[in-house]
Amino acid sequence: MSTPAPAPDSQHHPLHAEPGVLPPDDALRRILHDEIHARPSARIRLPALVITVALLNEGVSREQECEHLRLLPGQAGLQLAEMQGNFLRLRGEGHTVKWERHGEFTRYAIVQALPEHAELSTTEPELLSGMAVAPDWLRSLPGRTVAAVELVMLEHDIKPPEAALALAQQWFGGRTVLGSMMGNSEETPGLGHSMVVSNFRLRPSGFERILVMAPKGTSPTRAGRISQRLLELEIYRLMALRGLPVAKDLAPVLAQAEAKLAEVTLKLEARLASESDLLDKLIHVAARVERATAEHAYRFAATEAYANLVRQRIKELREKPIPGTQTLGEFMQRRLSPAIATVAATSQRLASLSQRIERVSALLRTRVDIATEHQNQQLLAKLTRGQDLQLSLQTTVEGLSIAAISYYVVSLLLYVAKAMKSAGLPINPEISAGLLMPLVLWMVWRTSRRIHAKLHQGS
Repeated sequence: MSTPAPAPDSQHHPLHAEPGVLPPDDALRRILHDEIHARPSARIRLPALVITVALLNEGVSREQECEHLRLLPGQAGLQLAEMQGNFLRLRGEGHTVKWERHGEFTRYAIVQALPEHAELSTTEPELLSGMAVAPDWLRSLPGRTVAAVELVMLEHDIKPPEAALALAQQWFGGRTVLGSMMGNSEETPGLGHSMVVSNFRLRPSGFERILVMAPKGTSPTRAGRISQRLLELEIYRLMALRGLPVAKDLAPVLAQAEAKLAEVTLKLEARLASESDLLDKLIHVAARVERATAEHAYRFAATEAYANLVRQRIKELREKPIPGTQTLGEFMQRRLSPAIATVAATSQRLASLSQRIERVSALLRTRVDIATEHQNQQLLAKLTRGQDLQLSLQTTVEGLSIAAISYYVVSLLLYVAKAMKSAGLPINPEISAGLLMPLVLWMVWRTSRRIHAKLHQGS
């Protein structure tokens, strides 16, 4: 029997109680409204064992996860449509299997009664042999394991805390443990309503263990909330730490890029290289930084988001210390904070390097613009000199043209004078041509000026 995430009163009390009372719904209204009910807390009756596995779901589809859930006894008829809400609770004989799909990981939780051989009086009890599902089914879950937790929740008196902690430490095999009181209890003000103990160590089975002790009468809803907070705390802690190896691997790449950028800046300042050479090196550095940003920006942002969730879950535990023992929140903050700070510093370093590349690029662009402007000025000066030479040459040609035209006109007049002399007129052709030469020169020059004036007016 499958139970999708409930939306309380969604059938008996629809959003529109009376037709026509409200304007039409936005397309996302129902989805956004029911998001608050998407992952309800479980109801857990103590004593209980909660086996939780979180797997990275990159490359794993809902169809694959649905196919795997159908392998559970009695779930052969499970439909993919039942998994669209990213939450599903499947009830089996004496146990419940819960499926939750998140953005980067999928969580499977098996909630069952605590095996009798795992009571608080035992030492290092073996838990997986009493698991309600087949080990092969758990082993073949689709995805890559990122977290696996055996959460044991049982009823036991937590007063005085020191005595309860001693029993818990014996249950963990006598090793050093972390522990704290959680929440506020009306029966024991200032003491807390439950105790949580763990050592956060991976066992040979690949699981880590968390033990919760609560007084008799603890409600199933409270036990469910405690379970959800503790499991989310551990899963989000591990997801937040996924950015640390990335930051460490990126450190030498950033150092090399910073050295290259410093070299480009030095050469730019001292004019030790051409603009094209500097631009080529700068583009190489910029491409490397942009590639790192594209590959790892999401991981760094996710680390910050998961770290905020861890801090929020620690705050929700409302821990109270047990004398002589470090609390879970204090342990996590001391061990998690340096890692998160390293990731944040690397992310900031990457963003700062990108900004510095942009500034150096602007400087280089300014230098190229200045050089281009200088070249343009030189080109304009050469063009101006060429125009001056052309004008001088044109003036010279015009002078020669006036002389040539005048020569031809005077020659024609000389022939006319000779013809008149031959006709019997008392004219000396050579003297007449010589006397008319100044007049011809003036007339040709005057005509040339008028043509220039008309051309200038037309332009």
